[in-house]
Amino acid sequence: MRHHVNGRRALAIFLWSVGIVPAALGQNFVRVPSAENLPSAPQPQSRPDATPRSMASLAASYPARDPAQMSSAPGSLPASAPVQPPSGAMRLTRVQAEQLAIKNNPRISVGRLLALAEHQLYRQTRSAEFPTFNGDITAVEAHEGSRIGAGSLTASRLLEHAGAGVTLSQLLTDFGHTTNLVASSKLRDRAAQASGLATEEDVVLATDQAFYGALQAQDLLKIAQQTVTTRQSVESQVNELTKSKLKSEVDLAFAQVNLSEAKLLLLDAQNNVDSSLAVLTSILGFDKQVQYELVEENAQAQTPPPPDVDVVVNTALQQRPDLQSFTYNQQAAEKFRRAQRDQLLPTLSALGIAGGTPVRPDCIDGCFPNYFISSWYGAVGVNMSIPIFDGFLYTAQASEAKYRALAAAEDTRDLRDRVVRDVRTAWLAANTAFQRVGVAEELSQEADLSLRLAQGRYQLGLSSIVELSQAQLQQASAALGYVNAQYQYKLALSTLNFEMGVQP
Repeated sequence: MRHHVNGRRALAIFLWSVGIVPAALGQNFVRVPSAENLPSAPQPQSRPDATPRSMASLAASYPARDPAQMSSAPGSLPASAPVQPPSGAMRLTRVQAEQLAIKNNPRISVGRLLALAEHQLYRQTRSAEFPTFNGDITAVEAHEGSRIGAGSLTASRLLEHAGAGVTLSQLLTDFGHTTNLVASSKLRDRAAQASGLATEEDVVLATDQAFYGALQAQDLLKIAQQTVTTRQSVESQVNELTKSKLKSEVDLAFAQVNLSEAKLLLLDAQNNVDSSLAVLTSILGFDKQVQYELVEENAQAQTPPPPDVDVVVNTALQQRPDLQSFTYNQQAAEKFRRAQRDQLLPTLSALGIAGGTPVRPDCIDGCFPNYFISSWYGAVGVNMSIPIFDGFLYTAQASEAKYRALAAAEDTRDLRDRVVRDVRTAWLAANTAFQRVGVAEELSQEADLSLRLAQGRYQLGLSSIVELSQAQLQQASAALGYVNAQYQYKLALSTLNFEMGVQP
């Protein structure tokens, strides 16, 4: 009879376990949110299809940005495969180049992915504020009535049974520890977003430099080609005159030397064009060389830089994303310091448990010795944990967090000082570059006039080939200087915008 009862109990335990496991697992799967329902992490703010940069009305035109308010987008990972460049020549303006770089450059993808990862860390930390809900299934086959003789302190009597239940736990308060941890993690999330914006602006500046460098190299190539054409014409004329005994061999030698110098200039200019296009292709995120038709979208007269350097500095202190990132990290370090200090305070939590035990020992002698009076169980309680002594662990952690917070504050102050210095330096460089454009234009016009006069004097026999060669050299140098001055000013404006944290 006893073996028959044990067989029925074992069968009941098996059926209970098989029947309840799928249901419990199904409930757990329902509770876990799907990937589509998870809140998407904020991504770094994408740049609009903007017009060329304007330097006027800086204080009103560029309000302070908060990376925490950047537009959210689904956190889909970008493809790791190389971006295929388009076939044929690509027509490209500076704004289009910036947009391509933001879309394709892997550095920007890295910044966005790190920001997404930091947001998940924030969600992990915030989970401590939510309740935890667990399900348990237990089936025991034991030597009836035996007791555990060694091990941890627990209910020692072993009884054959099967049951299932749920446990709910909720942190009530730990007097600021978890709250400060969540705040610190949220600030680090914002810092990661601001760091992503800083990376984006680094790439935009590099794109502007590569774009203007390529345009400058192409314009210099045109000047070199024109110089070769002009000096080839002079060399041909002198050669014919030399054959006619109207010019000496010295004149022909000077003309040939000037032509050779122009050809060397042409070779260097062509190499610079190819190199600058390779740099531009790399920044745009392509792994194959692309032919570009670069277009200057604002060829009108250049405007001067902003007149008030103090406005520029204040704009930079408000706009620079790297400074915002350091500020958020400093605030996060301060919150973490408070959280580490609050570990010394008590923790108050609530616990609830409920379940059923359909398979349990037979009721003998009033059931009490068998410990299963009812087929269900339930209880709620509150627990307070008070740290008494931990070998000074919490105290040391609080001190470490304090020193790191002070170091973060000093890092922020150091970056702020460097931002002010860099903005002032960029503003001075932009003003100097703007003045150089005017001087270089005047010099180019004077050199053109001097060359025309020298050519006329030489053709009339009033001067030597030396004067003509000197005029050609000055004209080529002035033309190159004027082109360089124009693009140096554009690069200076791009650098000033970068130092200010201004988006195009």
